[in-house]
Parts: sequence; structure tokens; C-alpha cells
Amino acid sequence: MELQDYLVILRKRWMSVVIIAVLATAAAVAASLAMTPVYTASTQLFVSVQGGASSSDLLQGANFTRQQVTSYTQLVSSPRVLEPVIDDLGLDTRTDALAGRVSAESPLNTSLINVAVTDENPAIAAAVANAVAVQFKDVIADLETPSGGGDSSVKVSIVRDAAAPEAPSSPNLKLNIALGLLVGLAVGVGTAILREVLDTRVRSDADVARVTDTSVIGIIPNDEDAPQHPLIVQSSPHSQRSEAFRRLRTNLQFLDIADRPQSIVITSSLPGEGKSTTSINVAITLADAGTRVALIDADLRRPSVAKYMGLEGSVGLTTVLIGRASVEDVIQPWGNGFLHVLPAGQVPPNPSELLGSLAMANLLEKLTKQYDVVIVDTAPLLPVTDAAILSKLTGGALLVVGADKLHRNQLAESVGNLETVGARILGIVVNRQKRKQGEQYAYYDYTPTPATSADSGRTSRKKRKNPVTGRVPQVSEPTGAVSGPTTLWPGDSLSETQLKDFQRQQAQNAPAQHQRPGS
Repeated sequence: MELQDYLVILRKRWMSVVIIAVLATAAAVAASLAMTPVYTASTQLFVSVQGGASSSDLLQGANFTRQQVTSYTQLVSSPRVLEPVIDDLGLDTRTDALAGRVSAESPLNTSLINVAVTDENPAIAAAVANAVAVQFKDVIADLETPSGGGDSSVKVSIVRDAAAPEAPSSPNLKLNIALGLLVGLAVGVGTAILREVLDTRVRSDADVARVTDTSVIGIIPNDEDAPQHPLIVQSSPHSQRSEAFRRLRTNLQFLDIADRPQSIVITSSLPGEGKSTTSINVAITLADAGTRVALIDADLRRPSVAKYMGLEGSVGLTTVLIGRASVEDVIQPWGNGFLHVLPAGQVPPNPSELLGSLAMANLLEKLTKQYDVVIVDTAPLLPVTDAAILSKLTGGALLVVGADKLHRNQLAESVGNLETVGARILGIVVNRQKRKQGEQYAYYDYTPTPATSADSGRTSRKKRKNPVTGRVPQVSEPTGAVSGPTTLWPGDSLSETQLKDFQRQQAQNAPAQHQRPGS
């Protein structure tokens, strides 16, 4: 992944990162408050060599002490130093336990030794540090005394006595809070990235591209009210989802000019991805553009087209396939007259056999001759084989992918199933894709603004002089199957015949509009 991918992950999962960081910081604070305060008292010693006054003697002595001082630091916590300290101070502890609280170190290239003692009581820490310094002087003097007698050439001086500290050295609340915050952020970021890597759900068209080379020809944005408005291009023709379906219609129309499919199977991998609503809305948008469309509900297991479109669903495809009725008897007009719907009919005991029968092939052949486009809504690919069977009988398959519902391996399996039977995959539609942070599809939100009363009151005199008296075609909203004169609803386009009638009426009214009164 690139840096931008990591930033996208953090922007998407920032809440979990913040929660983990806050919890880690709170844990650090709680642990610090629960710890017993520990105080550290320190003293400083200086080691020197007594020798001649010449510069060479002084130099040799300085080099000697720098070499020896490292060994001396090891003696500070030895039993030879600490046992007398325990006896002198009357401490109730063992030598090894006290050694764990005493430390010594020598700054590089110096003859200094820093001795530090920790204890829960600051006064005891200072007393032990001073006692260790005194006892250390005696031990060094004893060790460096020549075997033949005489004074030791090594001298240890106490440079700074230990004093009882006022503030504890541990716990360091500020440091612990900072460490807790850093650890929490690191764990939170790592967890967010790990969750994203392990999450194989298809969320966008980019995830589809990671699975298959099949083109994404449509992206339908997510809408929380989508289940309540399945026929979105009818109920809300200027919404973003409606515009997305119109773009999908355009992409289908220009998919392959040389070999444009007349029959299309629209399916999905799993139930609930929106294949039926996609089939219906695509059919309506094609009909709005003046295309003669036949919509077949071939989901003979869970049919839903008739329910969504307000049609009679007791007779339909199964009735035709078993020979009890002709397609002309059961197919139902809908909307502006360019769309006809063939419901599923009764649910049969053998859906796959019916859909793969010669009768189904003959029906599709017949409808493709009568209509410009035949859209077939089928059952999902993974649970059953109906869609794979029908995809061989039609001009291609359109695969609907429900964002956040399908996993990548399931998408790969669905594409593989279609390729196995030799089906032509026309493209993939990503349905209910969530908007990215800060993105509201504002570029596509170009809807008409209704005129206000104030605007209508400012109509020019010229417009009042020449009102249009021609009859505008009636606009109405369909509620299901219709008969009689063709009607239009918002989003429809006039047919060629209606347009000519409207232009003829305007031409007839034009002389009367320009005729002066009294002439």
C-alpha cells in the first residue's frame, strides 16, 4: 500500500485509533497512581592517586584512576561494602536486596563515581547513600594498601553528600502519560491497518479492481432511505441515485456499438445486494429514453419485481413456460408505454429446469425481436445456478455488487462461475457505495430549482403579451400498470409523435398570438 492508502485507512478508522490511545493513556495514569512512590538519593565520589609533583607523575596517576574507576563502580554494591552499612544503620534487609537498590556509574573519561540509592523512604535513601560512600572509602583504602605496609596511593573523596529528596523519582507521571499515549497511538494505528488488511469486504470500485479486470460501468451511491424507495427514478427523479442509474443507462447504451446486447441478465452474488431494484430502475431509465424494454422477473425463487412495481404477480413467466398462457396474455405495460413487465408468476418446484428449457430460449428469442432491450432479473449466482444458465441464453450478464456486503473471494467466485459457462460479462455495478469523507457528490447535484412566487411576479411584459396557448402534454406519475393514452412523469422525454403534435399546436397558435387586437 502507498502512503495515500494508509491515510485513507486512518481517516476511515480514526475513531478506533483515538479510543485505543485514550484507553492506553488512562491505563498509564491508573498504573502510575497505583504505584508506591520511590525516592532516589545520590552522592558523588572522586578518586585520585597520590604521587610525585612532576607532570609525568600526575599524568600517570590520572590515567590510572580512569582505568580503575570502572572496577571501583562494581565494588559499590558488593557485600564487602553493603554488609557494614546494614549493620551500622540497623536495616531489616538482606545484602542482595540492598544491592538491587544501590547503583554506581562513572561518567566517561572522568575519575568521578556517582552512587544512587532508591527507597520508599527519602530519609533512609539519603542515609544509605552516605553510609555506602563512607564504607566505600574504607574498602578502597584497604584494597589499595601496599602489602609491604604504608599508606594507600589511591584516595577517595566525597564530593557531594546525599540529601533526602523532596520529590519521588518513580513513578514519573508525565513520562508515563506520554509513553501511554505513544503506545496507544501505535497500537491503534497498527490495529486499524490490520483490520483493513484482514477485512476482505468489497466497499468500492477500487476493491473490485483488486479482484477482477471486469470494468465497473456503474456506481450507485448509498442512501439510507433506499429500501423504502426501490423505484428511485420514479419517486425522486432528480436524486443522486436517479442520476447514477441514468449514467448506468448511458454506459450500457454505449457499451459495445458493434455488438450491443439486446438481452441482459442482471444478477448478483448473494441475496440483498440490490439486483432487482437495479433491474427495475435500469429498465425505467431506458424506457424514459424512448427504448422499448421488456423486463422479465426470472427470479423464480424469491420474485419481487411485481411487488415493487405494483403489478399482478400471480401469472407470468412460469405460466408461459408451462404453456398455460402466451406471453401477450400475461406481459403488462407500465409507465409511459415503452416498458412492459413479465412477472415471475407462481414459484415452481423446478426453477432451474424451467429456465434452462427450450421454451425459455424461444421466449427470449421472441422478445428480443419485439423489443429493443430485454432485461432479465435472476436469482443470485452463488446459492443457485439460475443466473449462469440464463447468461448463456442472453447477450451478457451485468453483475451487481453490494458494497459492504460481499467479500472479495465471493466476487471472484461469481465472476469465475460466469466465465466457466462462457457467459459474456458486460460489467459490474457497485451498489450502495458509501460516500468518502467530505464527498457529497456535489458535482452531480445539478437539480432544477423551482421558481418562487417572487420570481414569477417579475415576469416581463413581453412574456405576458405573448402567452403560449398550446396544450402541454399531461404529466402524471405512474402507480403500476397503465392502459390508455401514454402519460409522462418527471424525467421522461417526449416521444417523436408527441413532440410533433406539440410543435403543430404551437404553430397553429402562433398567428393568433401575433395578431393585433381589432385586426
